[in-house]
Amino acid sequence: MSQSASFAASGSTARSDIETSTIRSISWRLIPFLVLAYFFSYLDRVNLGFAALTMNAELKFTPLIFAWGAGIFFIGYFIFEVPSNLALEKFGARRWIARIMVTWGIISALMALVNSEWSFYLLRFLLGVAEAGFFPGIILYLTYWYPAEYRARFLAAFAVAVPVSTVIGAPISGLLLGLDGVWGLRGWQWLFIIEGVPSVLLGIVTWFYLTDKPERASWLTGEQKASLASRLNAELAAKQAAKHMTLGEALSSSKVIMLSLIYFCFVAALYGMQFWLPTIVKAFGLTNAQTGFVTAIPYLFGTIAMILWARHSDSARERVFHVGAPFFLIAISLGASAFLTDATTTMIALTFAAVGVFCVFAVFWTLPTAWLSGTAAAGAIALINSIGNLAGFGGPYLIGWIKDSTGSTANGLLALAVLPLIGGLLVFLGGHESKVEFSATERAK
Repeated sequence: MSQSASFAASGSTARSDIETSTIRSISWRLIPFLVLAYFFSYLDRVNLGFAALTMNAELKFTPLIFAWGAGIFFIGYFIFEVPSNLALEKFGARRWIARIMVTWGIISALMALVNSEWSFYLLRFLLGVAEAGFFPGIILYLTYWYPAEYRARFLAAFAVAVPVSTVIGAPISGLLLGLDGVWGLRGWQWLFIIEGVPSVLLGIVTWFYLTDKPERASWLTGEQKASLASRLNAELAAKQAAKHMTLGEALSSSKVIMLSLIYFCFVAALYGMQFWLPTIVKAFGLTNAQTGFVTAIPYLFGTIAMILWARHSDSARERVFHVGAPFFLIAISLGASAFLTDATTTMIALTFAAVGVFCVFAVFWTLPTAWLSGTAAAGAIALINSIGNLAGFGGPYLIGWIKDSTGSTANGLLALAVLPLIGGLLVFLGGHESKVEFSATERAK
């Protein structure tokens, strides 16, 4: 080996060591905390499915009233999503995420005061307003810290809070319903209070714990900051060389609209299952506590699949198949579950559906973050998430309407299966600019 080649090899090794230590430091500092925050965010959003096991009967809510209440959250979420994410870009993640968490925790706890159809609708709408911007804000925030080749696995590591919130939260929610009558409160009221308060406390901690940008991170060395800045600046230059987009151009981009439709199909399946799965499981003749534990099973498998699938996508440097194929698994599994009557086979089908859902979730957000940056990224990511989350209204409502009309939740699942089928087709039709995503990675090495 020549002397120059030897120096190049040693420089590459040193750079690799610095990069490895930087990514490790960032991950230990940020990911566990963000997972915990998202865990309570998602739990406060979907614990309604467990509250419904006793709340609906007590307040005389029909399936359609429940579907409206479950879904109206996403109307408030949709309206305020883009403004909230632009505010995060302007004021910084630390301040804005803390604000979001404190307000959503308070409103989630206030759900214990629901006593009528209209108070139910109002508080669910306000919860959506309060939480708007949290998830897309974190997606944007993580692009400040992770180069493209690491992005899928750490986006998945953050998003793993969704299935984990059910794996852990479902049994807890089922058990909290057992507090019925304590201090004169119903079990579903205790559920909202006990699961809402931690979000307020964690929001206060967020103000002091999070760091807005890598250059402000006192917990990184100067060498680590320089190495990370070099990588991220190279990626930014590659994106802007391919096409520098303004906020207006991003929001009206055909790619962004396509990704919004794809995400809509995903969210419909996610929340359709999330809100109605406890009801489906309870129909097997189980107690509330047993329902909580059984409901956790599909999400346990989904958690494992999510992490492995994201790592495989990063290793293969491929996105389209890794997003599109799981969509078809969701469609097939939900469709099959509609024709099954046995509890065991129904749960197997729904477990495969959950695996598909979380494999999509693991990789999807690498598609827009590959070619968007800055304010354009903040606005477009929020728009994709807000349009997609309108399906959080449509999915539960569709199942509720069909159940009201036909008396069968299975028919609702069959109708719901059409949307992930469309989503998968759109993924393969739209493709992905892998050269933009990974070209900077190659130059930086």
